[in-house]
Amino acid sequence: MIKTKQQDVTADRILLGQKSGIGLFLEKLVKQRVLVLMSVPFLIWLVIFKYIPLWGWSIAFQNYKPAKAFSDQKWVGLKQFKFMFSDDRFLLVLRNTLAMSLINFVLGFVTAITLAILLNELRKVAFKRVVQTISYLPHFISWVVAATIIQTVLSADGGVLNEILMGLGLIKEPILWLGEGKYFWSILGISEVWKNVGWNTIIYLAAMTTIDPAQYEAAEIDGAGRFQRIFHVTLPGIRPVIIILIILNLGQILETGFEPQYLLGNGPNLDYSENLEIFILKYGMNLGNYSLSVAAGIFKTVISIVLLFSANYLSKRLGQERLF
Repeated sequence: MIKTKQQDVTADRILLGQKSGIGLFLEKLVKQRVLVLMSVPFLIWLVIFKYIPLWGWSIAFQNYKPAKAFSDQKWVGLKQFKFMFSDDRFLLVLRNTLAMSLINFVLGFVTAITLAILLNELRKVAFKRVVQTISYLPHFISWVVAATIIQTVLSADGGVLNEILMGLGLIKEPILWLGEGKYFWSILGISEVWKNVGWNTIIYLAAMTTIDPAQYEAAEIDGAGRFQRIFHVTLPGIRPVIIILIILNLGQILETGFEPQYLLGNGPNLDYSENLEIFILKYGMNLGNYSLSVAAGIFKTVISIVLLFSANYLSKRLGQERLF
């Protein structure tokens, strides 16, 4: 096959472009060498603690026995997954996880955005700082302490909530709030809001500072009231941040946490408080069925990845902000 002169010129240009691209990359790498070196420890940590342990996923496809060497384990294929999806307890736990996740998801976003808007509208700086400090403080309390406070408030023996409700005549006798499963999801949702709402407002308040004040002035000149400025200036201004956070949180929809459910859960409310994290702990550590616990962990991770990419793709199709 005979190459024409034009083909040779085109090939030379492509090669020159590739070289220049590599050269530009190396030049940028040298200029940003400090940032690259700063990221090296994180990359090493990521590989050691996040990627290398992935070999442990193979346990889900074995009848794993710790006493045996890894090469001597019996491979069972998808047996653990089949058992998991046919197990009534797993399906119950999955229901609890999804329910608690959706409650925390909705309440978390609504309360954080609302509080951020209210704080942004405050003109008394001193009062604003006091409110911010009070709302931030519960975030720094460990769940062990927070759970003790919640149990004391909800106690049937002298609990503040029962005393108030009986004092108002709304109930005649104390309610076992943590002794009945039907109350658990609501208690957990309110507890999560109390503990994290102040902390979650930080990113929204930061986003509001990027809104051009001229937009508020123009809206005020046009006769827009305070609520109209919130709906037509503030909310559209922080919409990209809201969308990005929704995508990230959808990717963690099965990550409901461990501590609050474990600390507030008990025998009477177990059918409502047990989530995937506790299920994995129970089968992996207490019952010694490591293969089933790893299978449940893989299921949780795969669903999280699918939801993350799906939410990002949907946001892209709708022309909104996205992660990648």
